[in-house]
Amino acid sequence: MKSATPTRERILESSEELFRRRGYAGTGLKAILAASDAPYGSLYHFFPGGKEELGVAALRAGGMTYRELVEAVYEPGADVVTATENFFAGAAAVLEATEFADACPIATVALEIADTSEPMRNAAAEAFESWLAVLTERFVSSGIDERRAREVAIELFCAIEGAFLLSRTTRNIDAVHVAGRAATTSVRRAVEESARPSKPRPRAG
Repeated sequence: MKSATPTRERILESSEELFRRRGYAGTGLKAILAASDAPYGSLYHFFPGGKEELGVAALRAGGMTYRELVEAVYEPGADVVTATENFFAGAAAVLEATEFADACPIATVALEIADTSEPMRNAAAEAFESWLAVLTERFVSSGIDERRAREVAIELFCAIEGAFLLSRTTRNIDAVHVAGRAATTSVRRAVEESARPSKPRPRAG
């Protein structure tokens, strides 16, 4: 019995999962159609550009889902230090629960297509930037100046992505915990520095 979920959504959801787990090149259209229980012609009906157009849509959908996760962990007004601790702890728990299969919904594909598909590269870049924008906004709201907030957001992003890569490769979540402690320390220092009164500039003459 087919799912009540519309065909386009089934195809997109199956693509996201398969691309995340197997990579873009390692996922064939037949596998996507089988996983989504969709007839062959439906893929080109909804995605006339074929696999690349589907890849763009999957990256955008995955990016939106992960952005919503970041927004949920870093709620407006939440303590950003505690939120960072929770973010990495949650990432470690998901990795372990899924036997290291589920991590970043974008990174696996982004590494593959960065030099081969400009539409997909742009979609991945837009997704990453949307996450950085949320983090930067939350850090600015906590009192960190905008330039430093952007830097801390990038630090956190690089820490979690690097930790995902090492943890999935070694099948060990220690990297996520180590990266989490470092990221939390960085966020805490930025918050503390923003709370210090600025030193008055010496008068000329």
